[in-house]
Amino acid sequence: MPDREWLLEVDHRVLTALGAHDDAVGLDALAAEVDIDPARVKVALDALATGGFVAVLEETALEYRLGPKGRALAGRPLPERAVIEALVAGAGAARIAELASTCGLEAREAGESLRWLAEKGWARRTGEAIALTEAGRAAAGRPDADEVLLAVLAEAGGRLGEAELRARGVDLDRALTLFDKRKQLVERKDRVRRSARCLAAGRALLAAGVRARREVTQLTPELLADGKWRDVEIKPYDVTLAAETLVPGKEHPFRRVLEETRRVFLEMGFTEIVSPCCESSFWDFDALFQPQDHPARDLQDTFYVKRPAAVRLPSDSLVGEVAATHENGGSTGSIGWGYRWDKALATRPVLRTHTTAATIRALAADPRPPRKVFCVGPVFRNETITYKHLPVFHQVDGIIIDRAASLACLLGTLGAFYRKMGFKRFQFRPAFFPYTEPSVEVFVWHEVKGDWVEMGGSGLFRPEVTRPFGCEVPVLAWGLGLERLAMFRYGIERIRELYDAPLEWLKETPTCRS
Repeated sequence: MPDREWLLEVDHRVLTALGAHDDAVGLDALAAEVDIDPARVKVALDALATGGFVAVLEETALEYRLGPKGRALAGRPLPERAVIEALVAGAGAARIAELASTCGLEAREAGESLRWLAEKGWARRTGEAIALTEAGRAAAGRPDADEVLLAVLAEAGGRLGEAELRARGVDLDRALTLFDKRKQLVERKDRVRRSARCLAAGRALLAAGVRARREVTQLTPELLADGKWRDVEIKPYDVTLAAETLVPGKEHPFRRVLEETRRVFLEMGFTEIVSPCCESSFWDFDALFQPQDHPARDLQDTFYVKRPAAVRLPSDSLVGEVAATHENGGSTGSIGWGYRWDKALATRPVLRTHTTAATIRALAADPRPPRKVFCVGPVFRNETITYKHLPVFHQVDGIIIDRAASLACLLGTLGAFYRKMGFKRFQFRPAFFPYTEPSVEVFVWHEVKGDWVEMGGSGLFRPEVTRPFGCEVPVLAWGLGLERLAMFRYGIERIRELYDAPLEWLKETPTCRS
């Protein structure tokens, strides 16, 4: 603490304000009175307390705050309030099936309102209808305790102490009885409240006419020129002070996973390719030796495009090779599928079901070894939405065309990819896919679940896939899901959280892996 002839400007203002009060003053009220940030006032109080000029008091008090659902309802009526007001304005009864539209509620809110109407005794259910009770008519236009509590908290900025709520006429006991059964509307938190009182030594210092000394953050030419540097105090930097959190703009976490996937394959010497999301059935299915009666080509699994009704196919000679392979094996040495291949089915446009449509296009365009290409992009399947499935997701597909290509080379390439993506434990298991043989599935170890989780498929393209396009050497191929990889990295349990991401999660997710 400096000598008693002067105080730092902020300390002087704080002490002067406290000296004008006989009793203790709360930290927030004191900060508002001197118009200084509460964090800086706290530093000043600690300095004055060290000198014995003020006493800093702390007490723990219960504080009530709006929870996530309470903040969402701020300024809106509770679902049951919307229902009884609509019933009072109408016939006093309504069909439950029409409740949401009648009262302007979402289906979830309408269902929730039934429980609370019964809990409060405002309405009763009779078959498929709901009708007001006398208690409900009496409650119309008269807010219940829980509604009053929500309104008072919203008006006060979302948080108040128990004494303040009671002073504003809130029946806290009834409100809390209701909210104990209704989570995330109102939360209770212990909060440390600080106040300060001016001591006799502080009043004596003020009476002696202690001066305020200006604090500066740096010496300027003006201060040096006129000698005023002698009358200021150089402010030290306190790195422990609370500071505003700055959230810079950054890429979405999943976008970073996609870009990192690209970078890894580019670092391994691959060339990136692209292809359209709207693809012909020829490239999506037929070119991969998938029979035209395969269940994956049904409407319940694949999104077909209505317009145009048909798309152009590649050259007649190329289409003829693929058709012959399906029918009798053509020149591949296979016996094919033994049916008459339908060109019209191959022209049907689809939203691509895998990015292998891109890599087979690349192989057809240039089947000469050695060659390594990959594609990252969205694919579309008519999936039921679950915690791990969406109709749209992303894959990385790749192929290696090389005379010396082998299964060991494939496993080594995929192992290098997952190691670069930060996974230490992975394994490969035999599998079956229509267009690769041998085939393997890729699994990585999930630490939280304590189990192996499947990430995608891979294998060597069958001759029925490669030889119609003039490729006579082994071709390694794989298709790996990327959403699940991102879920593991960021600790996400449901795939939708990658897309319906909370703002706080987006702010707090680091931009790089430690």
